[in-house]
Amino acid sequence: MRRYVVVLFICWMNLNVSYAQAKAELGQPSLSCHVEATNYKGWSAEQLSNHWVKLIVVPQNGGRLMQVIFAGHAYLFVNPKYEGKYLPPDPSQWFNYGGDKLWLLPEGNDDEQHWVGNSDLLDDGPYAFRKVSEGQECEIELTGPADPQTGIQIRRTIHLDADSPRIRFHATMQNKSEHVIEWSMQSVSQYDTADHSVPSRSNRNFWTFTPANPASSYLNRYHVRFGPAENPAVTVRDDGLFALHYTHLAAELWLDSTPGWLAVVDGDSHYAMVERFRYEKNETYPGKASVIFWTNGPELRLNSEGEPSLTSGGDGAPYYLEAEINSPLVQLRRGETRDLDTEWFPTRSGSEFHGVEDAGIVVHPLQATRLQTGHIRLSGSFGVFFAGRLVAHLYDEHGISVGTIPLTQVDPADLVVLKTELTPPAKPSRISLHLEDANGLDRGSLHEVQVEEVQVGAAENH
Repeated sequence: MRRYVVVLFICWMNLNVSYAQAKAELGQPSLSCHVEATNYKGWSAEQLSNHWVKLIVVPQNGGRLMQVIFAGHAYLFVNPKYEGKYLPPDPSQWFNYGGDKLWLLPEGNDDEQHWVGNSDLLDDGPYAFRKVSEGQECEIELTGPADPQTGIQIRRTIHLDADSPRIRFHATMQNKSEHVIEWSMQSVSQYDTADHSVPSRSNRNFWTFTPANPASSYLNRYHVRFGPAENPAVTVRDDGLFALHYTHLAAELWLDSTPGWLAVVDGDSHYAMVERFRYEKNETYPGKASVIFWTNGPELRLNSEGEPSLTSGGDGAPYYLEAEINSPLVQLRRGETRDLDTEWFPTRSGSEFHGVEDAGIVVHPLQATRLQTGHIRLSGSFGVFFAGRLVAHLYDEHGISVGTIPLTQVDPADLVVLKTELTPPAKPSRISLHLEDANGLDRGSLHEVQVEEVQVGAAENH
């Protein structure tokens, strides 16, 4: 009988251990990523995916990254007019499929040192596809045809890790001609600005941001390349951020922004995308612009008699906004190359936006208040770039560390709303909020503030 009871007890223990392991596995994201062929809206496509993100690439159509889907949310504009279609390159037309692609600057038809654009080999030529890796990290390579008009061949790799939604791009342009050429490479991303509930109208709460340059070469710290000079959708805020509120009117805005990021924020769906790049301060950018925004819509033009009118602009009907990152202008001899490295971080947002930090975006700024009990009240909200935990780093008035306190687990798919009280080991005067990922790596600060003293008589449970 005792042997029978022992056997039952062991079985019961094994069942409970198995159940606990299964439950733990269900609660953890799958730490792997995959590359596989797929059909996307009728296109023959390739998909990179992990727990958070799906990237849809259509190699035949100019090597486009056609869509980014994060936590079920699709970011990029896909033109329904061309869904599932492939049209051979035709420099006399422009087939705007949507998505994200690589272009050249300067644009124009003045001479051979300007890229005419339209659907030439660079924009629409079929790209060769190669899977480089998958598993703990995924990487694909896209190689375009050599373009005899510009002398350029473009190669691009797209990289996705298993343990975060971060997307990394490495683009290379190479001189395939027999003479010296000069170009800037441009990452062009078309974001969908249609209303999610009523696609026939525009999203009234769609924004883009980038830091304005306090020593800008432009009047008003930005340059209106196209569209109305007085545009109420554009402002430079008191905190130094250039803010563009999407309106359905054609406008092109150039910025000589130096911190190396732009953010696209959908205030309706509460999703955001941050694009990062490295600004090369000792090099020359086309027209001095490192960042360009284009809002699609009707165009304001003057006729031959000086009368203003709104035209569709040919492609004025779709709702989208372009976020463009430029590389410096560079002269290339035969066979020489130049690279452009960028990173994208999809995350959650809210009704406000107060900037980009190392580990995420600031939705509501961090506040730290010392209560009369000696406790410290922390509050704020953030969109994070990595899964892991928030840790409060505490410093005294001399900048010396007085300890760290773990706070809460976080995930990029969820907005972080922080409202807690700390019992510090000493009397800190400054707090920095850091994010440690699932591997224990410190991904940097989310926000750093001085500790404020609670006013005498103020209610501590306010």
